[in-house]
Amino acid sequence: MEAKAQARYVRVTPQKARRVVDVIRGKQAQEAVAILKFAPQAAAEPVRKVVESAVANARVKADRDSVAFDERSLVVAEAYVDEGPSLKRFRPRAQGRAGRILKRTSHITVVLAARETSAAVPAAGSTKGRTR
Repeated sequence: MEAKAQARYVRVTPQKARRVVDVIRGKQAQEAVAILKFAPQAAAEPVRKVVESAVANARVKADRDSVAFDERSLVVAEAYVDEGPSLKRFRPRAQGRAGRILKRTSHITVVLAARETSAAVPAAGSTKGRTR
């Protein structure tokens, strides 16, 4: 089962929001919320709210379909940040000129999915580069 949540027109630059989203991609939903709660970046708060909203959407979807719901089995399957429209502002510059200021916005999307069986999930220790 998949659950999706979006926050649109968030007043944080996409570049800064992507730094935060890259940290939680692939993690369990509860772990992602805990990480975002204590992350120092300002973009962590809107991203945390989107993850919590996706968990709530999964709960509602499970209730609607009469399926057992286990929050611990949810994993951040997809998380990405798209660029929203920029607010154009002007700042006075020297000799009567005006400098353009772009106040950027973001569209934050998080998709949660139920964790696959333990055979499909790779083990905690990476075997990359090993020959055994």
